[in-house]
Amino acid sequence: MEDVQDSPTGEAAERPVRKIIHVDMDAFYASVEQRDDPALRGKPVAVGGSSRRGVVAAASYEARKFGVRSAMPSITAKRQCPGLIFVPPRFEVYRDISHQIRAIFRDYADEVEPLSLDEAYLDVSADKAGLGSATATARLIRRRIREETGLTASAGVSYNKFIAKLASDQNKPDGLTVIPPGKGAAFVQTLSIRRFHGIGPVTAAKMEGLGVFSGADLAARDPLWLATHFGNSAEWLYNLARGIDHRRVKSNRPLKSLGGERTFFNDLVSDTEIREALAHVCTVVWDRAAKKGARGRTVTLKLRYADFRTITRAKSVATPIADGNALLAAGEAILAPLLPTEQGIRLLGVTLSKFEGDEEEEESSAPADLLSLI
Repeated sequence: MEDVQDSPTGEAAERPVRKIIHVDMDAFYASVEQRDDPALRGKPVAVGGSSRRGVVAAASYEARKFGVRSAMPSITAKRQCPGLIFVPPRFEVYRDISHQIRAIFRDYADEVEPLSLDEAYLDVSADKAGLGSATATARLIRRRIREETGLTASAGVSYNKFIAKLASDQNKPDGLTVIPPGKGAAFVQTLSIRRFHGIGPVTAAKMEGLGVFSGADLAARDPLWLATHFGNSAEWLYNLARGIDHRRVKSNRPLKSLGGERTFFNDLVSDTEIREALAHVCTVVWDRAAKKGARGRTVTLKLRYADFRTITRAKSVATPIADGNALLAAGEAILAPLLPTEQGIRLLGVTLSKFEGDEEEEESSAPADLLSLI
């Protein structure tokens, strides 16, 4: 890192200080569409379907000013932004650009961990390109992305993955934020806990109900209090509030499963509304699968009833799910024998697994990459 000599104290001081960059493309899908169609530039754009069951896969910054965001139902997005322009996704184009960007990353780091088509961690501790600092490396990567793709990227530079990811979001779009060793805890403690990567809406709401709204609030809670309220997550939360994260950047992190689930404010009772909810969740899950280039053979449906009883049912097909319609068809085949229901449905989830190239027989060894759609 640049212009920094201090280092963390305590346990962290015994470990080598890593130099981690998190690169996150700015409104990636929407920016590609605006790049390729000049008529869309400067206008509120949503990538996704505009139908009643459609879901926003990505929104331009012009659309975000109206509160439009990814995973939002298209009908809601249109209501919030009447001038919103919907364009269908072109995942093959996004994948090609992602491969181009990853080739740039590998000029500067041997350890590159993609999280999706539009973001990745890089461990540049070895200074592969001989640029002298992680900050200089991040600057050059961002410049090359702009020159070679016509797109902008934001980057966070720090000594661990958690803080680097938070930093990349600090000055979007087209921003660069550096959080040096010794400054991480102070940075984290200024942030809302809703900014913490890994703390979802449900956990954030629970924390706020307990009076924890910021990293500073979280840091003020002792381990016993955290264990009482958050169980096995207590140590992880304790460390995050202090800017501690020992995870390594892993180049080949196999994806075992991904999915999404939605909790409903009012229990679903009729077959029609349950099927509509299934269609919504399947649309979001397929958008994520396509974004990651993941093609799975097993679909798992999760239902939680009004009495909190939870069931899961799975169906495997001979060939990988090819598109969103096939995913929905598999989900409907699982759902059909469970209808009509005697009581309301409070949560519905869909998970896709058994991906192409995955030789593992047991998918339970890794948790699902599960997106809450609350």
